[in-house]
Amino acid sequence: MMKKYIQINPADNVIVAIAPLSAGDQIELGDRQITIREEIPTGHKVALKDFTTGDLVIKYGFPIGHARNDIPAGAWVNEKNIKTNLDGLQDYTWQPQDTTLHIPDRGLTFNGYRRKNGEVGIRNEIWILPTVGCVNGIVNQLAETLRRETDGKGVDAIVAFPHNYGCSQLGDDHENTRKILRDMVKHPNAGAVLVVGLGCENNQPDTFRKFLGEYDTERVRFMVCQKVKDEQEEGMKLLRELYAIASTDQRTPVPFSELRIGLKCGGSDGFSGITANPLLGIFSDFLVAQGGTTVLTEVPEMFGAETILMNRCGTEELFNKTVRLINDFKAYFLENKQPVYENPSPGNKAGGISTLEEKSLGCTQKSGKSGVKDVLMYGERLSAKGLNLLSAPGNDLVASTALAASGCHMVLFTTGRGTPFGTFIPTVKISTNTALSENKPGWIDFNAGTLAEGEAMEPLAEQFIRFIQDIAGGKQTNNERKGYREIAIFKSGVTL
Repeated sequence: MMKKYIQINPADNVIVAIAPLSAGDQIELGDRQITIREEIPTGHKVALKDFTTGDLVIKYGFPIGHARNDIPAGAWVNEKNIKTNLDGLQDYTWQPQDTTLHIPDRGLTFNGYRRKNGEVGIRNEIWILPTVGCVNGIVNQLAETLRRETDGKGVDAIVAFPHNYGCSQLGDDHENTRKILRDMVKHPNAGAVLVVGLGCENNQPDTFRKFLGEYDTERVRFMVCQKVKDEQEEGMKLLRELYAIASTDQRTPVPFSELRIGLKCGGSDGFSGITANPLLGIFSDFLVAQGGTTVLTEVPEMFGAETILMNRCGTEELFNKTVRLINDFKAYFLENKQPVYENPSPGNKAGGISTLEEKSLGCTQKSGKSGVKDVLMYGERLSAKGLNLLSAPGNDLVASTALAASGCHMVLFTTGRGTPFGTFIPTVKISTNTALSENKPGWIDFNAGTLAEGEAMEPLAEQFIRFIQDIAGGKQTNNERKGYREIAIFKSGVTL
């Protein structure tokens, strides 16, 4: 019979209900017996001791907050009776940890597309990108026309990516738009790109072309709508030329060391830090050991667990960059007169997450135990292999777009509540619980919930490695099959 609760770490003074617990149920931990005092929903916490006001609540072996009031053993522990320990800005001290991975290189490969500049893509798609939101309707029509003409054959997908920006922006916001669009133009998952401008926008097409730096002029073309008589006719002429080139590309075996994977979670629940996030941590360490790259983002959801990441930095310079990553995001909240620690969301709380520390300790498990090799600013592209940290907010679509723009081939997205979205690269949904996987098979690509039902981590991790190998080799994710593909660009300032 499946166990109805789990104590994640021997130091924890709470347990997590794997199945609903009823008043009167008996919990046995070693020589201790605790009686459940009330109905406890799945994924939520139960007190293992009598807490007095101010006592620390321990989960994952770390404090996740303190008791707001007295909590008797066997009672439900939630956001109503515990409170975060986080407050204000913090000072940090580097205490480097051993991050050696004892995982052999297995020489695995996947079938990908080797580009002219040596980079590798896992998709061969034609993308139509507007420099400004004013031409969104045009790029959508062009993509639809080419899809009809080609019947969706010859390339992996033909997609337009409308957005709201490219004009009426100042400073960092304007630069963020340019950087994300630049990163998309140069992304190896695109076999060809048509950039469509209006002509009078702030993000001037000629200036943007120079901003790209070196690029494949055969596979990246530009059209400025105010300079052509018929934008539909001219756009289709360019797209047919691009299609003729991209449709000849073929997959070839590529080593796993070329894979770049983004790590993200959203709609988290009480199982996220028990099932799906630890699974991604195992995979992240495995991929890093193969010479590959993983990227962890959503900086506000590092708050409360940031010292774990800081102490995995191999140099003091990297430690200082990580401190700036954290403190700059806290300053962003404070400059906008918003509370730094106003998290988790209503959905998180309903799923069993009560404080930001609890959310962060579960969230950072996606990064495994390997050392931090680089810290990227928003819109910056990957240059170092291994585990990278990326500056971006927790918002699912903004953060996933940032991961894709950094050069990741796919995003691994764990969720306990479910979400259908996808960004401009394959967005793999991993459920934290089996019920979600069964209820939303059109959203969820892989179920990690079986870990809470007794399945061992090692065989599931092996299954997951093969699954990722298949996705990299061309197997579509649910968001790809359904055409759920969008971008969202980070904005913080004035719109003119």
